[in-house]
Amino acid sequence: MTRDEVSQLIINKKRHKQLKWVQLAEAIGQSKEWTAAALLGQMTLSEAQAEKIGVLLELPVDAIEMLQVVPYKGSLPSAVPTDPLIYRFYELVNVYGVSIKELIHEEFGDGIMSAIDFSMDIRREPDPNGDRVHIEMSGKFLPYKKY
Repeated sequence: MTRDEVSQLIINKKRHKQLKWVQLAEAIGQSKEWTAAALLGQMTLSEAQAEKIGVLLELPVDAIEMLQVVPYKGSLPSAVPTDPLIYRFYELVNVYGVSIKELIHEEFGDGIMSAIDFSMDIRREPDPNGDRVHIEMSGKFLPYKKY
């Protein structure tokens, strides 16, 4: 099975069993954000984690094995995303990216925010004008080396 086939199988099994990402995350001891990324092909599960997911979702052995293979990172099918929700993040970076970069550099100096030493939390934020999507991201600052 390919990684994409495994991801599609997981989505189908998750829907059929009426499971939430948070339930799958609890089963393997990870956040819902990391678990969704892993089960959609962007992270590597340990053998124990892959086995737990395999049992929970009744996955075939080859799918369980594929979950333990280091993936090729980057899941977007095109340079400019066409899915409306994902496109808004692309738009957000286009509009605010330079400002974010400037503010990070002003606070930390020349460097980057890690997407490896990274955590994220996505939650609903009630609002009388319509619920809001609250996304919190935290990445380790990595300064560029000076030679």
